[in-house]
Amino acid sequence: MAETPALSRMGLYGFVYPVLIGFAAFFLLPMVVVVLNSLRSFEEITQSSVLGFPRSFQWRNWSEAWSGYCMAGNCTGIRPYMWNSLVMAIPATIVSTLIGAVNGYVLSLWRFRGAATLFAIITFGVFLPAQMKLVPWAITLRELDLSNTVRGLILIHIIGGISFTTLFCRNYYVNVPQDLIRAARVDGAGFFQIFRRIIVPLSPPILIVTVIWQFTNIWNEFLFGITFSEGANRPVTAALMALNANIAQAREYGIESAAVLLAAMPTLLIYIFGGKYFLRGLTAGAVK
Repeated sequence: MAETPALSRMGLYGFVYPVLIGFAAFFLLPMVVVVLNSLRSFEEITQSSVLGFPRSFQWRNWSEAWSGYCMAGNCTGIRPYMWNSLVMAIPATIVSTLIGAVNGYVLSLWRFRGAATLFAIITFGVFLPAQMKLVPWAITLRELDLSNTVRGLILIHIIGGISFTTLFCRNYYVNVPQDLIRAARVDGAGFFQIFRRIIVPLSPPILIVTVIWQFTNIWNEFLFGITFSEGANRPVTAALMALNANIAQAREYGIESAAVLLAAMPTLLIYIFGGKYFLRGLTAGAVK
């Protein structure tokens, strides 16, 4: 006997949705604990535990985490480190995306002998573990006098991001009809004219994908930040390590929780407001 649509929907609501809600609650539980602790006082946490609902909301934790908490002897909160991350992530995202767009345009629409091999070499960086790059980057930054600088981290993320952005853009541009490019060349358009007037207007879906991908990865990156920077030049992800390094005083779990949430805020906002555009961009490239 065939299953009716009504029974099928009942099975969906009765089994699949509860399972999905359960998984969502399981993965969100750590974040809920951090949010609640960011609103609890030091005394309340130490007298009970880190698990609990705040008896009174302590917004002071957020202001202290932003501009007053001492981290590795520097009592400025996470504000300067957030600025370091912004100064690092924004230009690295823009430059790597532009380079990747031009690379993808060349490798997909201006095909030449060896283009496939060059594309394979560029995208090889996608699969190369970050740990293998530490020694070469240490030598490079030393020779360029960029050790322990935000500019050095920008260079690392620009070069490292080219593999991803080239991969995304090349796979998107390869679906652009070659006849469109030939017609533009017959009309006298050159390399950059075609890119600016034809390719860029067709590119918003994939450019949104690459910008969101790059910014999120660069902001959340930890290994290069902790290895190639120290002190006041560290990005926020590396600076948060100082929260666990202070053993001279009791742990301020409320302030530390607020600091973690502030550090995660940019990527959370991008996910909340830009997540649907990210999925649309991926889908647009997949179904062409």
